[in-house]
Amino acid sequence: MTATSADIDERVKSESLMVRLMKRPELGAIAGLIVVVIFFIFTARGNMFTLSGAINILTPAAQLGILAIGASMLMIGGEFDLSIGAMMAFAGMIFGACVVTLGLPLILAIPLTLICAAIIGLINGQIVIQTGLPSFIVTLALLFILEGASLVGLKALTGGSTQLRGVRDATQEDWLAPFFSGDAFGGLFRWLAENGLVDTFNNGAPKVPGIPIEIVWAVGLTLVATFVLMRTQTGNWIFASGGDRKAAENSGVPVRSVKTGLFMFAACCAALVAVITVLDLGSTDPKRGFQKEFHAIIAAVIGGCLLTGGYGSAIGAFVGSVIFGMASIGLTFTKIDGDWFKVFLGGMLLLAVLFNNAVRKRVTGER
Repeated sequence: MTATSADIDERVKSESLMVRLMKRPELGAIAGLIVVVIFFIFTARGNMFTLSGAINILTPAAQLGILAIGASMLMIGGEFDLSIGAMMAFAGMIFGACVVTLGLPLILAIPLTLICAAIIGLINGQIVIQTGLPSFIVTLALLFILEGASLVGLKALTGGSTQLRGVRDATQEDWLAPFFSGDAFGGLFRWLAENGLVDTFNNGAPKVPGIPIEIVWAVGLTLVATFVLMRTQTGNWIFASGGDRKAAENSGVPVRSVKTGLFMFAACCAALVAVITVLDLGSTDPKRGFQKEFHAIIAAVIGGCLLTGGYGSAIGAFVGSVIFGMASIGLTFTKIDGDWFKVFLGGMLLLAVLFNNAVRKRVTGER
């Protein structure tokens, strides 16, 4: 007797490659990136698609990508953190005070900065969990608190100025500085220049001296976060906590610990970006992370994260950041007024939400 399709258990049905691909959260972001690249191929002038042009795009995209990875992990877990932009400024102040005011080496200053950020993330998470208040409101309040604390703290440290300078002088001889500032793989790029494989200046030096360290950090964090989400029990807990909290708790998932850990991770991502930018620029600034929290959330949403939680991708968040960087930098290579960037950004956000929602309903059969 031949089994009909109705007799086949749904649990053992095989899925086509197309269905499996459509279930991937980053599908919309990759499609969006392809569209944006095609658009700039036909409209951009100059060296946008050279190696130096790509580095110019990827450098700010990588800084945003680090923030977006923290934001996306938290969103998958069902929460938001609107304070990560202000955390950049606050962590930058802490880091600057450690290396300039206290004269600490980077091996102590960087962990202390990350610990301070993690403590604030812990406070964020505990307030949300213990009070039941929406994380949107709690972290919005902390945004203002951190902004004010950064401004007041910098004035106290500098005697009235809002910038703490001297970071580069204090850290230029530190053995740990190249891991958080400057370019990586400089030797490789010099070898490529000597063999005529990359563009060079008249003196033979490569036009691109290496890969900016923030790109290395962003790619590394993307790979680690993706591994955690896709291959570990912690990843299953994160998805479960954001998808259905009560069902997750009934299944033995430590939802409170997971959410608290995600708040701490997002805060540490912001602190890492703060360390990188302060070392690169040599000073702190209370406005350096201004509105970055919204940019990070937008990148995460473009990358496939749902606002309702339980669905998303670290790879998608990084791709969303690249789209963000390509649009913001790419417009300078065209005749298009740069003020159209925010229009583009809002349109991409709306399209990403509509696309992700439509694909999810089509694949899962929701109405």
